[in-house]
Amino acid sequence: MSALGPLHLACVAYGSIARGDVTDTSDIDVYIPMPPAPTIIETALERAGLQVLEREIIQATPSYAAKGYIEVGERRSFSFPLVRLRAVESDFYRFAGSVDTEQVRRKERVKGVDKRLMLIEPTPLGHIENPIIGFEGKVAMLLGVGVEVVRDRVRTLTRRDKVGRTGVFVKRVLSPDEGFGDAFRRLSLEKPATRRRMRKKT
Repeated sequence: MSALGPLHLACVAYGSIARGDVTDTSDIDVYIPMPPAPTIIETALERAGLQVLEREIIQATPSYAAKGYIEVGERRSFSFPLVRLRAVESDFYRFAGSVDTEQVRRKERVKGVDKRLMLIEPTPLGHIENPIIGFEGKVAMLLGVGVEVVRDRVRTLTRRDKVGRTGVFVKRVLSPDEGFGDAFRRLSLEKPATRRRMRKKT
């Protein structure tokens, strides 16, 4: 995250790394909500000595926004939106728990919900877990997000438990000489659902 500071690129770390319920296999995910040109992000990382190992475009479902991902190590990545996010998508990061660079430096932990749909509330010696199903409104107020983001995640993850993981709608690995902009434009021509999602603003 410090690598992005010199270029004033705001970012957050989200998920278990923000909540504190980390394990040896936890990902370190850093999200850039208002990215400049992706090449600027790559330049910032390389200047900080972070090697870009792989770049890809991922669109989880036809209705979700496509995002760019830059991997810099095993289970370490930076991501950013390639289209404007809907409120339910931008609220996801607060829902999952997110911290900015200064909060990381202060070793702060925050409340958030994990993939098991358990609310994680940090304590001085660990954390408390509680299920969120049936308490969607209360959880939304506690996390400062819209109740629809809570309901959306409940629908998505409970459906995944029932039908299993079926992969993502789009996962496109970029070639070394390919930029995110050109790759996304080509992808939008190939995938009508990706093209339609580009036009959605709310």
